[in-house]
Amino acid sequence: MTPKKLSDDLSVSPQILPGDVAQLAALGFKSIIANRPDGEGADQPSFSEIEREAEANGLSARYIPVETGKVSDADSEAFGAAFAEMPKPVLAYCRSGTRSTTLWALSEAGRRPMADILSKASTAGYNMSGVASRIAAGGSVASNAPVEKYDIVIVGGGAAGAAVAGSLYARKSNLNIAIIEPADVHYYQPGWTLVGGGVFTPEQTARPMGSVLPRRTTWIKAAVAGFDPDNNSVVIEGCRTIRYEHLVVCPGLKLNWGGVEGLTETLGKNGVTSNYRYDLALYTWELVKSLKSGRAIFTQPPMPIKCAGAPQKAMYLSADHWLRTGCLDRIAIEFDNAGAVLFGVADYVPALMSYIERYHVDLNFGSNLVAVDGPAKRATFAKALPDGTRETIEKPFDMMHVCPPQTAPDFIRASSLADAAGWVDVDPATLRHKTYKNIFGLGDVTNTPNAKTAAAARKQAPVVAENLLHDMGVRPSICVYDGYGSCPLTVERGKIVLAEFTYGGKLAPSFPLAFIDGRKPSRAAWMLKERILPPIYWQAMLKGREWMAKPKVMA
Repeated sequence: MTPKKLSDDLSVSPQILPGDVAQLAALGFKSIIANRPDGEGADQPSFSEIEREAEANGLSARYIPVETGKVSDADSEAFGAAFAEMPKPVLAYCRSGTRSTTLWALSEAGRRPMADILSKASTAGYNMSGVASRIAAGGSVASNAPVEKYDIVIVGGGAAGAAVAGSLYARKSNLNIAIIEPADVHYYQPGWTLVGGGVFTPEQTARPMGSVLPRRTTWIKAAVAGFDPDNNSVVIEGCRTIRYEHLVVCPGLKLNWGGVEGLTETLGKNGVTSNYRYDLALYTWELVKSLKSGRAIFTQPPMPIKCAGAPQKAMYLSADHWLRTGCLDRIAIEFDNAGAVLFGVADYVPALMSYIERYHVDLNFGSNLVAVDGPAKRATFAKALPDGTRETIEKPFDMMHVCPPQTAPDFIRASSLADAAGWVDVDPATLRHKTYKNIFGLGDVTNTPNAKTAAAARKQAPVVAENLLHDMGVRPSICVYDGYGSCPLTVERGKIVLAEFTYGGKLAPSFPLAFIDGRKPSRAAWMLKERILPPIYWQAMLKGREWMAKPKVMA
Protein backbone atom coordinates (compact mmCIF):
# COMPACT_ATOMS: atom_id res chain seq x y z
CA MET A 1 0.00 0.00 0.00
CA THR A 2 1.54 3.26 -1.19
CA PRO A 3 -0.72 6.33 -0.87
CA LYS A 4 -0.09 8.92 -3.58
CA LYS A 5 -0.89 12.51 -2.74
CA LEU A 6 -3.17 14.54 -5.01
CA SER A 7 -3.77 17.37 -2.55
CA ASP A 8 -3.20 18.11 1.11
CA ASP A 9 -6.58 16.52 1.86
CA LEU A 10 -6.66 13.58 -0.56
CA SER A 11 -4.39 10.69 -1.47
CA VAL A 12 -5.17 7.70 -3.66
CA SER A 13 -3.96 4.13 -3.62
CA PRO A 14 -4.30 0.75 -5.29
CA GLN A 15 -6.41 -1.83 -3.46
CA ILE A 16 -5.82 -1.79 0.28
CA LEU A 17 -6.14 -4.74 2.67
CA PRO A 18 -7.86 -4.80 6.06
CA GLY A 19 -4.44 -5.00 7.68
CA ASP A 20 -3.45 -1.71 6.03
CA VAL A 21 -6.11 0.34 7.80
CA ALA A 22 -4.24 0.63 11.10
CA GLN A 23 -1.22 1.93 9.18
CA LEU A 24 -3.40 4.48 7.42
CA ALA A 25 -4.64 5.69 10.79
CA ALA A 26 -1.05 5.94 11.99
CA LEU A 27 -0.22 8.04 8.91
CA GLY A 28 -2.95 10.48 9.94
CA PHE A 29 -5.76 9.59 7.57
CA LYS A 30 -9.25 10.21 8.93
CA SER A 31 -11.43 8.73 6.17
CA ILE A 32 -11.46 6.08 3.45
CA ILE A 33 -13.43 6.05 0.17
CA ALA A 34 -13.70 2.74 -1.68
CA ASN A 35 -14.23 3.07 -5.44
CA ARG A 36 -13.74 -0.58 -6.38
CA PRO A 37 -16.91 -2.68 -6.69
CA ASP A 38 -16.98 -5.79 -4.51
CA GLY A 39 -16.14 -8.98 -6.36
CA GLU A 40 -14.12 -7.35 -9.11
CA GLY A 41 -11.10 -9.48 -8.28
CA ALA A 42 -10.74 -12.96 -6.77
CA ASP A 43 -8.22 -11.79 -4.18
CA GLN A 44 -10.09 -8.62 -3.28
CA PRO A 45 -11.36 -7.99 0.28
CA SER A 46 -14.94 -6.77 0.48
CA PHE A 47 -15.78 -3.22 1.47
CA SER A 48 -17.41 -4.51 4.66
CA GLU A 49 -14.05 -5.90 5.79
CA ILE A 50 -12.38 -2.53 5.14
CA GLU A 51 -15.25 -0.70 6.83
CA ARG A 52 -14.99 -2.88 9.93
CA GLU A 53 -11.29 -2.16 10.33
CA ALA A 54 -11.92 1.52 9.69
CA GLU A 55 -14.45 1.69 12.53
CA ALA A 56 -12.05 -0.14 14.83
CA ASN A 57 -9.37 2.47 14.11
CA GLY A 58 -11.64 5.50 14.35
CA LEU A 59 -11.83 6.20 10.60
CA SER A 60 -14.89 7.06 8.52
CA ALA A 61 -15.52 4.91 5.43
CA ARG A 62 -17.71 5.39 2.34
CA TYR A 63 -18.51 3.00 -0.52
CA ILE A 64 -18.79 4.65 -3.99
CA PRO A 65 -18.20 1.78 -6.44
CA VAL A 66 -17.38 2.62 -10.07
CA GLU A 67 -16.87 0.18 -12.93
CA THR A 68 -13.62 0.44 -14.90
CA GLY A 69 -13.94 2.92 -17.76
CA LYS A 70 -17.47 3.95 -16.77
CA VAL A 71 -17.06 7.00 -14.54
CA SER A 72 -20.32 8.88 -14.91
CA ASP A 73 -21.15 12.48 -14.04
CA ALA A 74 -23.25 11.15 -11.14
CA ASP A 75 -20.25 9.16 -9.87
CA SER A 76 -17.97 12.21 -9.80
CA GLU A 77 -20.68 14.27 -8.09
CA ALA A 78 -21.14 11.58 -5.43
CA PHE A 79 -17.39 11.41 -4.88
CA GLY A 80 -17.14 15.19 -4.57
CA ALA A 81 -20.02 15.34 -2.10
CA ALA A 82 -18.59 12.54 0.06
CA PHE A 83 -15.14 14.06 0.02
CA ALA A 84 -16.51 17.45 1.03
CA GLU A 85 -18.25 16.14 4.15
CA MET A 86 -15.80 13.49 5.38
CA PRO A 87 -13.03 14.18 7.91
CA LYS A 88 -9.71 15.00 6.27
CA PRO A 89 -7.31 13.78 5.06
CA VAL A 90 -8.98 11.12 2.93
CA LEU A 91 -7.56 8.00 1.27
CA ALA A 92 -9.46 6.83 -1.83
CA TYR A 93 -8.69 3.51 -3.49
CA CYS A 94 -9.66 1.23 -6.36
CA ARG A 95 -7.74 -1.51 -8.17
CA SER A 96 -4.87 0.76 -9.27
CA GLY A 97 -5.89 4.22 -8.06
CA THR A 98 -6.85 5.41 -11.55
CA ARG A 99 -10.62 5.47 -11.00
CA SER A 100 -10.19 7.32 -7.72
CA THR A 101 -7.93 9.86 -9.42
CA THR A 102 -10.42 10.26 -12.27
CA LEU A 103 -13.26 10.90 -9.81
CA TRP A 104 -11.16 13.50 -8.02
CA ALA A 105 -10.14 15.16 -11.31
CA LEU A 106 -13.73 15.44 -12.51
CA SER A 107 -15.02 16.60 -9.14
CA GLU A 108 -12.34 19.32 -9.05
CA ALA A 109 -13.12 20.52 -12.58
CA GLY A 110 -14.20 24.14 -12.45
CA ARG A 111 -12.56 24.60 -9.05
CA ARG A 112 -8.94 24.14 -10.09
CA PRO A 113 -7.21 25.07 -13.37
CA MET A 114 -7.18 22.11 -15.73
CA ALA A 115 -3.39 22.18 -16.05
CA ASP A 116 -3.10 21.98 -12.25
CA ILE A 117 -5.43 18.95 -12.10
CA LEU A 118 -3.53 17.14 -14.85
CA SER A 119 -0.17 18.04 -13.34
CA LYS A 120 -1.04 16.81 -9.85
CA ALA A 121 -2.43 13.58 -11.24
CA SER A 122 0.65 13.10 -13.39
CA THR A 123 2.96 13.72 -10.44
CA ALA A 124 1.10 10.99 -8.56
CA GLY A 125 1.60 8.67 -11.53
CA TYR A 126 -1.81 8.90 -13.21
CA ASN A 127 -2.39 10.15 -16.77
CA MET A 128 -5.70 12.00 -17.01
CA SER A 129 -5.37 13.20 -20.62
CA GLY A 130 -8.13 10.80 -21.63
CA VAL A 131 -10.69 12.80 -19.65
CA ALA A 132 -9.20 16.19 -20.53
CA SER A 133 -12.27 17.25 -22.51
CA ARG A 134 -14.54 16.38 -19.57
CA ILE A 135 -12.36 18.31 -17.16
CA ALA A 136 -12.45 21.28 -19.53
CA ALA A 137 -16.24 20.97 -19.59
CA GLY A 138 -16.41 21.29 -15.81
CA GLY A 139 -16.46 17.55 -15.19
CA SER A 140 -19.36 16.75 -17.50
CA VAL A 141 -19.48 14.75 -20.70
CA ALA A 142 -19.32 17.33 -23.50
CA SER A 143 -21.66 15.72 -26.01
CA ASN A 144 -22.21 18.78 -28.22
CA ALA A 145 -18.87 20.58 -27.92
CA PRO A 146 -17.82 22.31 -31.16
CA VAL A 147 -15.16 20.47 -33.13
CA GLU A 148 -12.77 21.98 -35.67
CA LYS A 149 -10.44 19.98 -37.92
CA TYR A 150 -7.25 20.91 -39.76
CA ASP A 151 -4.58 19.19 -41.80
CA ILE A 152 -1.98 20.44 -39.36
CA VAL A 153 -2.33 21.97 -35.90
CA ILE A 154 0.65 23.82 -34.46
CA VAL A 155 0.70 24.43 -30.71
CA GLY A 156 2.69 27.61 -30.13
CA GLY A 157 3.18 30.78 -32.17
CA GLY A 158 6.66 31.68 -30.99
CA ALA A 159 9.88 31.35 -32.97
CA ALA A 160 9.50 27.62 -33.58
CA GLY A 161 5.78 27.67 -34.34
CA ALA A 162 5.85 30.60 -36.75
CA ALA A 163 8.98 29.25 -38.46
CA VAL A 164 7.61 25.75 -39.02
CA ALA A 165 4.34 27.21 -40.38
CA GLY A 166 6.35 29.30 -42.82
CA SER A 167 8.44 26.31 -43.87
CA LEU A 168 5.31 24.19 -44.43
CA TYR A 169 3.64 26.82 -46.61
CA ALA A 170 6.87 27.33 -48.56
CA ARG A 171 6.60 23.67 -49.61
CA LYS A 172 2.83 23.37 -50.04
CA SER A 173 0.81 26.55 -50.16
CA ASN A 174 -2.70 25.11 -49.85
CA LEU A 175 -2.34 23.42 -46.47
CA ASN A 176 -5.08 23.90 -43.89
CA ILE A 177 -3.05 24.92 -40.81
CA ALA A 178 -4.16 26.21 -37.42
CA ILE A 179 -1.82 27.76 -34.87
CA ILE A 180 -2.97 27.69 -31.26
CA GLU A 181 -1.38 30.64 -29.45
CA PRO A 182 -2.94 32.73 -26.65
CA ALA A 183 -0.48 35.66 -26.73
CA ASP A 184 -1.12 38.98 -28.49
CA VAL A 185 2.56 39.83 -28.95
CA HIS A 186 5.45 37.94 -30.57
CA TYR A 187 8.86 38.66 -29.07
CA TYR A 188 12.33 38.43 -30.55
CA GLN A 189 13.76 37.10 -27.32
CA PRO A 190 17.42 36.97 -28.45
CA GLY A 191 17.25 40.77 -28.50
CA TRP A 192 16.57 41.10 -24.79
CA THR A 193 20.26 40.67 -23.98
CA LEU A 194 20.95 43.80 -26.02
CA VAL A 195 18.08 45.66 -24.32
CA GLY A 196 19.71 44.82 -20.98
CA GLY A 197 23.01 46.11 -22.39
CA GLY A 198 21.63 49.43 -23.60
CA VAL A 199 21.90 48.57 -27.31
CA PHE A 200 18.28 47.87 -28.29
CA THR A 201 15.04 49.37 -27.05
CA PRO A 202 12.36 46.93 -25.85
CA GLU A 203 10.09 47.98 -28.70
CA GLN A 204 12.59 46.68 -31.27
CA THR A 205 11.98 43.15 -29.98
CA ALA A 206 8.16 43.04 -30.15
CA ARG A 207 5.54 42.84 -32.90
CA PRO A 208 1.81 42.04 -32.91
CA MET A 209 1.26 38.29 -33.15
CA GLY A 210 -1.15 38.70 -36.03
CA SER A 211 1.51 40.43 -38.12
CA VAL A 212 4.00 37.58 -37.63
CA LEU A 213 1.94 34.43 -38.22
CA PRO A 214 1.41 33.42 -41.87
CA ARG A 215 -1.74 35.02 -43.26
CA ARG A 216 -3.05 31.72 -44.56
CA THR A 217 -3.11 30.11 -41.12
CA THR A 218 -6.08 30.05 -38.80
CA TRP A 219 -4.95 31.68 -35.57
CA ILE A 220 -6.78 30.13 -32.63
CA LYS A 221 -6.17 32.62 -29.83
CA ALA A 222 -6.56 30.29 -26.86
CA ALA A 223 -4.57 28.31 -24.32
CA VAL A 224 -4.17 24.56 -24.62
CA ALA A 225 -5.82 22.62 -21.81
CA GLY A 226 -4.72 19.12 -22.76
CA PHE A 227 -4.09 16.53 -25.47
CA ASP A 228 -5.98 13.45 -26.58
CA PRO A 229 -3.50 11.97 -29.06
CA ASP A 230 -5.33 8.67 -29.36
CA ASN A 231 -8.18 10.62 -30.95
CA ASN A 232 -6.00 13.16 -32.80
CA SER A 233 -7.37 16.00 -30.68
CA VAL A 234 -6.22 19.03 -28.73
CA VAL A 235 -8.51 20.42 -26.04
CA ILE A 236 -8.36 24.17 -25.56
CA GLU A 237 -9.94 26.50 -23.05
CA GLY A 238 -13.68 26.94 -23.41
CA CYS A 239 -14.16 23.22 -24.00
CA ARG A 240 -13.28 23.39 -27.68
CA THR A 241 -11.88 20.30 -29.36
CA ILE A 242 -9.45 20.83 -32.22
CA ARG A 243 -8.79 17.79 -34.40
CA TYR A 244 -5.79 17.26 -36.65
CA GLU A 245 -4.19 14.92 -39.15
CA HIS A 246 -0.73 15.99 -37.92
CA LEU A 247 0.23 17.87 -34.78
CA VAL A 248 3.33 20.02 -34.22
CA VAL A 249 4.09 20.82 -30.59
CA CYS A 250 6.29 23.85 -29.89
CA PRO A 251 4.87 26.04 -27.10
CA GLY A 252 8.29 26.91 -25.64
CA LEU A 253 9.13 26.36 -22.00
CA LYS A 254 7.95 27.72 -18.67
CA LEU A 255 10.01 30.22 -16.67
CA ASN A 256 9.47 29.02 -13.12
CA TRP A 257 9.88 32.28 -11.22
CA GLY A 258 8.17 30.69 -8.24
CA GLY A 259 10.97 28.12 -8.05
CA VAL A 260 13.06 30.63 -6.10
CA GLU A 261 11.53 31.66 -2.79
CA GLY A 262 10.75 35.38 -2.66
CA LEU A 263 11.76 36.06 -6.27
CA THR A 264 8.35 36.95 -7.70
CA GLU A 265 7.79 39.48 -4.91
CA THR A 266 10.97 41.41 -5.67
CA LEU A 267 11.44 41.20 -9.45
CA GLY A 268 11.74 44.64 -10.97
CA LYS A 269 12.65 46.33 -7.70
CA ASN A 270 15.21 46.18 -4.90
CA GLY A 271 17.95 45.76 -7.51
CA VAL A 272 16.64 42.38 -8.73
CA THR A 273 16.20 41.98 -12.48
CA SER A 274 16.27 39.52 -15.38
CA ASN A 275 16.77 39.74 -19.13
CA TYR A 276 14.48 36.72 -19.42
CA ARG A 277 11.46 39.04 -19.27
CA TYR A 278 10.55 41.73 -21.78
CA ASP A 279 9.46 44.21 -19.13
CA LEU A 280 12.58 43.69 -17.00
CA ALA A 281 15.40 43.87 -19.57
CA LEU A 282 15.28 47.69 -19.55
CA TYR A 283 15.43 47.65 -15.75
CA THR A 284 18.67 45.68 -16.08
CA TRP A 285 20.20 48.53 -18.07
CA GLU A 286 18.93 51.11 -15.56
CA LEU A 287 20.55 49.18 -12.72
CA VAL A 288 23.82 48.81 -14.61
CA LYS A 289 24.00 52.54 -15.33
CA SER A 290 23.17 53.54 -11.75
CA LEU A 291 25.51 51.10 -9.94
CA LYS A 292 28.80 52.79 -9.08
CA SER A 293 30.02 50.46 -6.34
CA GLY A 294 28.97 47.35 -4.42
CA ARG A 295 28.27 43.72 -5.30
CA ALA A 296 26.60 42.50 -8.50
CA ILE A 297 25.50 38.87 -8.62
CA PHE A 298 24.53 37.00 -11.79
CA THR A 299 22.87 33.59 -11.43
CA GLN A 300 22.33 30.51 -13.59
CA PRO A 301 20.02 27.63 -12.50
CA PRO A 302 20.38 23.92 -13.27
CA MET A 303 19.96 22.87 -16.89
CA PRO A 304 18.06 22.75 -19.11
CA ILE A 305 17.36 26.42 -19.75
CA LYS A 306 16.74 28.46 -22.86
CA CYS A 307 19.84 30.21 -24.22
CA ALA A 308 22.30 28.85 -21.68
CA GLY A 309 24.72 31.67 -22.44
CA ALA A 310 22.25 34.45 -21.59
CA PRO A 311 23.10 34.70 -17.85
CA GLN A 312 26.76 35.36 -18.60
CA LYS A 313 25.97 37.59 -21.58
CA ALA A 314 24.23 39.95 -19.16
CA MET A 315 27.26 39.79 -16.87
CA TYR A 316 29.80 40.56 -19.61
CA LEU A 317 27.87 43.56 -21.00
CA SER A 318 27.34 44.95 -17.50
CA ALA A 319 31.01 44.53 -16.60
CA ASP A 320 32.08 46.11 -19.88
CA HIS A 321 29.99 49.20 -19.08
CA TRP A 322 31.49 49.45 -15.60
CA LEU A 323 34.97 49.08 -17.07
CA ARG A 324 34.37 51.82 -19.65
CA THR A 325 32.92 54.20 -17.03
CA GLY A 326 35.72 53.61 -14.51
CA CYS A 327 33.54 51.84 -11.91
CA LEU A 328 34.71 48.26 -12.27
CA ASP A 329 37.34 48.41 -9.54
CA ARG A 330 34.62 49.35 -7.04
CA ILE A 331 32.18 46.61 -8.07
CA ALA A 332 32.57 42.98 -7.01
CA ILE A 333 31.05 40.71 -9.67
CA GLU A 334 29.96 37.15 -8.90
CA PHE A 335 28.69 34.47 -11.26
CA ASP A 336 26.80 31.83 -9.28
CA ASN A 337 26.29 28.89 -11.63
CA ALA A 338 24.44 25.75 -10.50
CA GLY A 339 26.44 23.82 -13.10
CA ALA A 340 30.05 22.69 -13.05
CA VAL A 341 31.45 24.51 -16.11
CA LEU A 342 31.41 28.02 -17.54
CA PHE A 343 30.16 26.84 -20.94
CA GLY A 344 29.15 23.39 -22.15
CA VAL A 345 31.44 23.32 -25.21
CA ALA A 346 35.05 23.40 -24.05
CA ASP A 347 36.49 25.00 -27.21
CA TYR A 348 34.91 28.35 -26.32
CA VAL A 349 35.92 28.43 -22.66
CA PRO A 350 39.47 29.90 -23.09
CA ALA A 351 38.08 33.03 -24.77
CA LEU A 352 35.39 33.38 -22.12
CA MET A 353 37.89 32.90 -19.30
CA SER A 354 39.96 35.78 -20.62
CA TYR A 355 36.96 38.03 -20.01
CA ILE A 356 36.28 36.48 -16.62
CA GLU A 357 39.80 37.56 -15.71
CA ARG A 358 39.48 40.97 -17.34
CA TYR A 359 36.35 41.76 -15.34
CA HIS A 360 37.67 40.13 -12.12
CA VAL A 361 34.61 37.88 -11.88
CA ASP A 362 34.35 35.53 -8.91
CA LEU A 363 33.17 32.20 -10.37
CA ASN A 364 31.08 30.00 -8.07
CA PHE A 365 30.17 26.66 -9.61
CA GLY A 366 27.61 24.34 -8.01
CA SER A 367 25.91 27.39 -6.52
CA ASN A 368 22.13 27.48 -7.02
CA LEU A 369 19.93 30.44 -6.05
CA VAL A 370 17.10 29.19 -3.80
CA ALA A 371 15.75 32.31 -2.08
CA VAL A 372 15.78 36.11 -2.31
CA ASP A 373 14.97 38.70 0.33
CA GLY A 374 14.56 41.77 -1.85
CA PRO A 375 14.05 44.47 0.81
CA ALA A 376 17.07 43.19 2.75
CA LYS A 377 19.03 42.68 -0.50
CA ARG A 378 20.18 39.22 0.49
CA ALA A 379 20.29 36.08 -1.64
CA THR A 380 20.48 32.47 -0.45
CA PHE A 381 22.34 29.81 -2.42
CA ALA A 382 22.54 26.03 -2.09
CA LYS A 383 26.21 25.19 -2.63
CA ALA A 384 27.25 21.72 -3.78
CA LEU A 385 30.29 20.43 -1.88
CA PRO A 386 32.93 17.97 -3.16
CA ASP A 387 31.65 15.20 -0.88
CA GLY A 388 28.17 15.39 -2.42
CA THR A 389 26.55 17.29 0.43
CA ARG A 390 25.21 20.84 0.27
CA GLU A 391 25.53 23.92 2.37
CA THR A 392 23.43 27.08 2.42
CA ILE A 393 25.17 30.39 1.87
CA GLU A 394 23.59 33.82 2.25
CA LYS A 395 25.08 36.76 0.36
CA PRO A 396 24.31 40.48 0.24
CA PHE A 397 23.93 42.21 -3.12
CA ASP A 398 23.38 45.65 -4.59
CA MET A 399 22.26 44.32 -7.96
CA MET A 400 21.27 40.80 -8.96
CA HIS A 401 20.47 39.46 -12.41
CA VAL A 402 18.50 36.23 -12.10
CA CYS A 403 17.99 33.46 -14.60
CA PRO A 404 14.95 31.51 -13.32
CA PRO A 405 14.61 27.71 -13.16
CA GLN A 406 12.84 26.39 -16.25
CA THR A 407 10.51 23.49 -17.02
CA ALA A 408 8.17 22.35 -19.75
CA PRO A 409 4.72 23.99 -19.55
CA ASP A 410 2.29 22.35 -17.13
CA PHE A 411 -0.05 21.13 -19.87
CA ILE A 412 2.89 19.39 -21.54
CA ARG A 413 4.28 17.81 -18.37
CA ALA A 414 0.85 16.46 -17.49
CA SER A 415 0.30 14.92 -20.94
CA SER A 416 1.11 11.59 -22.53
CA LEU A 417 3.40 13.42 -24.96
CA ALA A 418 5.99 13.99 -22.24
CA ASP A 419 8.93 11.87 -21.16
CA ALA A 420 9.70 11.17 -17.51
CA ALA A 421 11.29 14.62 -17.12
CA GLY A 422 8.27 16.39 -18.61
CA TRP A 423 9.64 17.32 -22.06
CA VAL A 424 8.02 16.33 -25.36
CA ASP A 425 9.53 12.95 -26.24
CA VAL A 426 10.81 13.08 -29.82
CA ASP A 427 13.44 11.33 -31.90
CA PRO A 428 16.49 13.63 -31.80
CA ALA A 429 17.11 13.31 -35.55
CA THR A 430 13.66 13.26 -37.18
CA LEU A 431 11.87 15.22 -34.41
CA ARG A 432 8.95 12.82 -34.67
CA HIS A 433 7.27 11.80 -31.43
CA LYS A 434 8.49 8.41 -30.24
CA THR A 435 4.98 7.08 -29.57
CA TYR A 436 2.57 9.08 -31.73
CA LYS A 437 3.86 9.02 -35.28
CA ASN A 438 1.70 11.89 -36.57
CA ILE A 439 3.07 14.25 -33.94
CA PHE A 440 6.29 16.26 -34.22
CA GLY A 441 8.00 18.56 -31.76
CA LEU A 442 10.60 21.31 -31.99
CA GLY A 443 11.97 24.25 -30.09
CA ASP A 444 12.57 24.58 -26.36
CA VAL A 445 9.87 22.09 -25.30
CA THR A 446 11.46 18.91 -26.66
CA ASN A 447 13.86 16.51 -24.96
CA THR A 448 16.49 16.70 -27.71
CA PRO A 449 19.96 17.21 -26.15
CA ASN A 450 20.77 20.41 -28.06
CA ALA A 451 21.05 23.99 -26.85
CA LYS A 452 17.59 25.55 -26.51
CA THR A 453 18.08 28.56 -28.79
CA ALA A 454 16.28 30.36 -31.62
CA ALA A 455 19.09 29.20 -33.89
CA ALA A 456 18.16 25.60 -33.09
CA ALA A 457 14.52 26.28 -33.99
CA ARG A 458 15.66 27.87 -37.26
CA LYS A 459 17.36 24.60 -38.22
CA GLN A 460 14.61 22.34 -36.84
CA ALA A 461 11.68 23.96 -38.65
CA PRO A 462 12.65 22.81 -42.16
CA VAL A 463 13.32 19.28 -40.86
CA VAL A 464 9.85 19.04 -39.33
CA ALA A 465 8.28 20.50 -42.47
CA GLU A 466 10.05 17.98 -44.72
CA ASN A 467 9.23 14.98 -42.54
CA LEU A 468 5.62 15.90 -41.94
CA LEU A 469 5.03 16.46 -45.66
CA HIS A 470 6.84 13.20 -46.41
CA ASP A 471 4.15 11.52 -44.28
CA MET A 472 1.53 13.25 -46.43
CA GLY A 473 3.18 11.99 -49.63
CA VAL A 474 4.25 15.48 -50.69
CA ARG A 475 8.04 15.36 -50.14
CA PRO A 476 10.33 12.53 -51.27
CA SER A 477 12.81 12.24 -48.40
CA ILE A 478 13.11 11.99 -44.64
CA CYS A 479 15.43 14.65 -43.21
CA VAL A 480 17.44 14.82 -40.00
CA TYR A 481 18.38 17.49 -37.49
CA ASP A 482 22.02 17.37 -36.40
CA GLY A 483 21.61 19.21 -33.10
CA TYR A 484 22.80 22.60 -34.38
CA GLY A 485 22.64 25.42 -31.90
CA SER A 486 24.24 28.83 -31.70
CA CYS A 487 25.01 31.15 -28.82
CA PRO A 488 26.44 34.61 -29.63
CA LEU A 489 28.21 35.40 -26.36
CA THR A 490 28.36 39.19 -25.99
CA VAL A 491 31.68 39.41 -24.15
CA GLU A 492 31.91 43.18 -24.58
CA ARG A 493 30.04 45.90 -26.42
CA GLY A 494 31.19 45.46 -30.00
CA LYS A 495 32.59 41.92 -29.75
CA ILE A 496 31.08 38.45 -29.61
CA VAL A 497 32.35 34.90 -29.16
CA LEU A 498 30.11 33.09 -31.66
CA ALA A 499 29.56 29.56 -30.37
CA GLU A 500 28.11 27.19 -32.97
CA PHE A 501 27.90 23.45 -32.39
CA THR A 502 25.90 20.29 -33.04
CA TYR A 503 25.10 17.24 -30.92
CA GLY A 504 27.99 16.18 -28.73
CA GLY A 505 29.55 19.65 -28.73
CA LYS A 506 30.99 19.27 -32.23
CA LEU A 507 31.94 22.68 -33.64
CA ALA A 508 29.79 23.75 -36.58
CA PRO A 509 30.95 27.16 -37.88
CA SER A 510 28.70 28.78 -40.47
CA PHE A 511 31.37 31.06 -41.88
CA PRO A 512 35.00 30.72 -43.02
CA LEU A 513 37.37 31.05 -40.07
CA ALA A 514 39.08 33.94 -41.84
CA PHE A 515 35.82 35.88 -41.49
CA ILE A 516 34.54 34.69 -38.09
CA ASP A 517 36.48 32.33 -35.85
CA GLY A 518 33.89 31.62 -33.19
CA ARG A 519 36.55 30.70 -30.65
CA LYS A 520 37.79 34.29 -30.60
CA PRO A 521 35.97 37.55 -29.83
CA SER A 522 34.93 39.15 -33.10
CA ARG A 523 33.53 42.48 -34.29
CA ALA A 524 32.06 40.73 -37.32
CA ALA A 525 30.08 38.44 -35.01
CA TRP A 526 28.77 41.50 -33.15
CA MET A 527 27.59 43.03 -36.42
CA LEU A 528 25.87 39.73 -37.20
CA LYS A 529 24.07 39.78 -33.85
CA GLU A 530 23.12 43.47 -33.87
CA ARG A 531 22.46 44.24 -37.54
CA ILE A 532 21.92 41.04 -39.54
CA LEU A 533 20.19 38.42 -37.37
CA PRO A 534 17.13 40.53 -36.36
CA PRO A 535 15.95 41.14 -39.96
CA ILE A 536 16.78 37.53 -40.83
CA TYR A 537 14.54 36.47 -37.96
CA TRP A 538 11.59 38.68 -38.89
CA GLN A 539 11.83 38.57 -42.69
CA ALA A 540 13.32 35.12 -43.39
CA MET A 541 13.02 32.59 -40.58
CA LEU A 542 9.38 33.37 -39.79
CA LYS A 543 8.44 33.59 -43.48
CA GLY A 544 9.72 30.21 -44.64
CA ARG A 545 12.87 31.68 -46.19
CA GLU A 546 15.40 29.22 -44.82
CA TRP A 547 18.67 31.16 -44.68
CA MET A 548 21.54 28.70 -44.15
CA ALA A 549 19.05 26.10 -42.91
CA LYS A 550 18.74 23.60 -45.74
CA PRO A 551 17.67 20.30 -44.13
CA LYS A 552 19.90 17.26 -44.45
CA VAL A 553 18.46 14.15 -46.07
CA MET A 554 18.70 11.00 -43.98
CA ALA A 555 21.47 8.74 -45.26
